Amino acid sequence: MKRFYTFIALICFAVSAHAQFGGTASGPSITGRISGTVIDSVTKKPMDYTTVGLYRSGGKSPINGVVTDDKGNFKIDGIKPGSYKIVISFIGYPSKTIDPIVTSASKPDNKMGTVLLAPGAHALAEVNVVGATPLIENRIDKIVYNAEKDLTAAGGNATDLLSKVPLVSVDINGNVSVRGDQNVRVLINGKPSGATSANLSDVLKAIPADQIKTIEVITSPSAKYDAEGSAGIINIITKQKNVSGLSGGISGGVGTRQNNGNLNLNYNKNRFNLTTNIGGNASWPQTSLTEFHQEINSDSIHSVTDSKGTSRLKRHAVVGSVGAGYEFNGYNSINTTFKFNQIQFNTNGESNTVSATPYSNTTTNRNKIDGFDWNLDYTHKFKKEGEELDLSTQWSHNSGITDYTNIYTAAFPNLQNNIDARSNEYTFQADYILPINKTFKLEAGGKTILRRINSASDYFTYTAGAFVVDPIRSNTYNYNQNVFAGYSVFTITLPKDYSILAGFRLENTDIHGEPFNAAQDLAPFDQNYNTYVPSLTIQKKLSATNTLKLSYTKRISRPSIQYLNPFVNQNNIQGQTIGNPTLNPEVSQTVELGLNSFIKTSILNLSVYYKHTSGLIEGIASPISVIVDGAEQGGTLTTYQNIGNNNSLGGSFFGTINPFKFLTIIGNINAYTYKPDPSGVFHLAQSQNGTSIQYGGFLRATATLPSNFLAETFAFGNSSRRTIQGTTPTFSIFGVGVKKQLMQKKMAIGVNVISPFAEYKSFNSDLRSPGFVQTSKFQLPFRSYGLTFSYNFGKLNFTAPKKGVNNDDLKQGDQGMGGGGAPAGGR
Repeated sequence: MKRFYTFIALICFAVSAHAQFGGTASGPSITGRISGTVIDSVTKKPMDYTTVGLYRSGGKSPINGVVTDDKGNFKIDGIKPGSYKIVISFIGYPSKTIDPIVTSASKPDNKMGTVLLAPGAHALAEVNVVGATPLIENRIDKIVYNAEKDLTAAGGNATDLLSKVPLVSVDINGNVSVRGDQNVRVLINGKPSGATSANLSDVLKAIPADQIKTIEVITSPSAKYDAEGSAGIINIITKQKNVSGLSGGISGGVGTRQNNGNLNLNYNKNRFNLTTNIGGNASWPQTSLTEFHQEINSDSIHSVTDSKGTSRLKRHAVVGSVGAGYEFNGYNSINTTFKFNQIQFNTNGESNTVSATPYSNTTTNRNKIDGFDWNLDYTHKFKKEGEELDLSTQWSHNSGITDYTNIYTAAFPNLQNNIDARSNEYTFQADYILPINKTFKLEAGGKTILRRINSASDYFTYTAGAFVVDPIRSNTYNYNQNVFAGYSVFTITLPKDYSILAGFRLENTDIHGEPFNAAQDLAPFDQNYNTYVPSLTIQKKLSATNTLKLSYTKRISRPSIQYLNPFVNQNNIQGQTIGNPTLNPEVSQTVELGLNSFIKTSILNLSVYYKHTSGLIEGIASPISVIVDGAEQGGTLTTYQNIGNNNSLGGSFFGTINPFKFLTIIGNINAYTYKPDPSGVFHLAQSQNGTSIQYGGFLRATATLPSNFLAETFAFGNSSRRTIQGTTPTFSIFGVGVKKQLMQKKMAIGVNVISPFAEYKSFNSDLRSPGFVQTSKFQLPFRSYGLTFSYNFGKLNFTAPKKGVNNDDLKQGDQGMGGGGAPAGGR
């Protein structure tokens, strides 16, 4: 493995030295522009939001691009003298290519005048009326959700948007899943954030929806992507725009549940670009209701515990970024981005418990999370069209502080808990693309991820009128993880509209953990394993409107941080938890057959898939005996285990239809089976043996009304998710929004209503196994009314996105940075 990385480094340095930042540095330095106006050839109306791509004459890879304004005008600045190709495209219209378009030092500007674009035989009837990107796009390798087109999104956050994306669901705690599987990686602008690895649900709630441009769902990642995430990858693209001159926008919302705002500014001068963005949100205090019931009936313990309580949550967050880039010439460019976040949430709770020893308690929970991600990326393009080398580095730092106090009237000792956690993640990556000829394209690269996580969890018990350190509960945890990877992917274009994407990836994972507690005999632990990840996709274009795809992917889910920590967390003495340092990664293999079809005004996507998961990781609860005020009571101890295998059959349907020119209806449903095969002693913990069907879906209708009014309504939901011991809550929601566009669509004011028919949403869980039964009910206030606004200025001129670091690993849902922390209240 070390030899492999030495080889990659030598290649990178040799290629970089050969480039010498030379490229096409010589010659005239004057730059000009290419401009024109796109008109519908039938209606003779200007076409806004039409994509205009700039290529080198005869080339296949775009070097720049813009979208037309509301009058159909476009302008591409910074054009060096030369021969170019313009490709104009819009959904439902055949693309129009104009080649060559010539500029020279003596005549740097090329005014193309009026360009007519003709609709195709299968053009969408409403496209030239609405003139906008659809809310959801079905691409051959992904599903793209255009959040900018969601009227009910303003005033919300990333969690709200993810709940509406096809194949994606989000539970009440903010855990994200694709097709019911929570082992999915969430990226931001193609890169992970150190904060998402540690506190994903809080980071998603901190990102204002107004900052998000699109969300991509990749269900069958190739070997180019990190092996982690058995369900696939979700990539959140924010509104970072490189534009000509100065532009930006301000947006926000005020509501009964949450308030937020966002500001972005963008500047581009010649080959330099600068982007800044800052946003935040603050929720009004929300009071939730909780109920808990537990029965322990083991051989020696018989106890019943019932508890009712309330919890009051306040949350606020600030997120932002600063990015800059410079193109030395047509062959070499450099980009850097600094992203930061600060999240705070405070919870106050009260509860009354009836058990062998009745008691009441009050809790206060103060949480603060700070972090940043700093990346530096260099791109070198070769003279051969499409050949490219990308070198990327990233440093992610995250810190979290939790102060937790629990005061009891009887039974238990009063507790305080102070957790101080730090994490640093260093990533080094090289990617190379080589189009060998018209048939073959090679992609190869290497990557190293170094993670260093440290936490100290200090507990204090109330003794003699003061809180003093409790070494029995206090603990420290140092965790190091190194991942080394190399990959190669071949794209093969065959006759008769066949294409193949085949790849192979090798990853080595090395883990070292050092837990410590004064009372528990905790030994350091190590893990080292190799993961071989093949991928294969075969695609057949059946016709101009139908594409068939067959794919095979292998993915893993690494147990990380608290999943491996052997410290017994006794903060809740009747609900203790412990990690498992011998836990193996979860491995899944999926075969999927999908059909994309475009039928007149409808888009359809159908897929069926089979997934085999080995080493399935679940938390297994078992009854234990605890002593409270000298009396023996029952409780549970939950341990993470590889419980066995699971074979799942699934299918999904996604479609859009336009029954009228002004109305678009979009729907999605996904269903799959769950029937685990527990191995060994885990058969004894299983509470059901049948096959369960789990599902989720959404339905949305959008109407374009006269006088620049837009209206939308949506509903989505998902069934409960099973484990071998029980079920997690169901979730559903309904919303309506109306927006008025002003100032030639540069400004908009809207209203929206979420969950108007019920103030609270109930989330019920059921857990049972031989020896115990446990149920819980959580009611969260969800009804909200809000006002939203947005204003944009400047003229957009989008450039191609830059490549960079992309750490799609670590098991989803493992959100602690270390330590045996207090319960994460307010999630």
